[in-house]
Amino acid sequence: MERRNARLRREYIFRKSLQPKYRAEYKAKKKLQDSLDAGEKVPITIQDKFDRLSKSVAADDVHTKDVGKKGKFLDDEYAMAGVKDPRILMVTSRSPTDKLLRFVKEMKVCFPNATRINRGNIDTKQLVSTARNTGFSDIIVFHEHGGTPDGMIVCHLPYGPTAYFSLKDVIAR
Repeated sequence: MERRNARLRREYIFRKSLQPKYRAEYKAKKKLQDSLDAGEKVPITIQDKFDRLSKSVAADDVHTKDVGKKGKFLDDEYAMAGVKDPRILMVTSRSPTDKLLRFVKEMKVCFPNATRINRGNIDTKQLVSTARNTGFSDIIVFHEHGGTPDGMIVCHLPYGPTAYFSLKDVIAR
């Protein structure tokens, strides 16, 4: 499992290092396409790359035409938006009270495609690795103090981000 996580981190860093190159190529293709559409002369900055870029523009399809556009290449977490619904794992603290369990039950209704599990003695690292392996896209952990829910941690898998929200004046129905 550690090898897989290390490989995923290396791939992420590698893709991040390629992003400026793809962005520059995207801008050059965009300039070429705009000049060809307008019937203008090809800009001097991309004349030496004209043959390669024209073949690349002709070969682009719906999936590859926006590679290099800001945010399109690296952050592909929204690539399946509208096609595949996100799966959310909801977890409580280790020994939840009835109030917290009722609150999580209500929150489960608010989030579509959410699954609630009993945490038991599962460690946080084990919880995250299990969620990754089973295809969950997000984890939400609910905390309580004195029997009332007071915190919610939302973590997007596999790379984050993670946000902590404090809850105040929670009243169950």
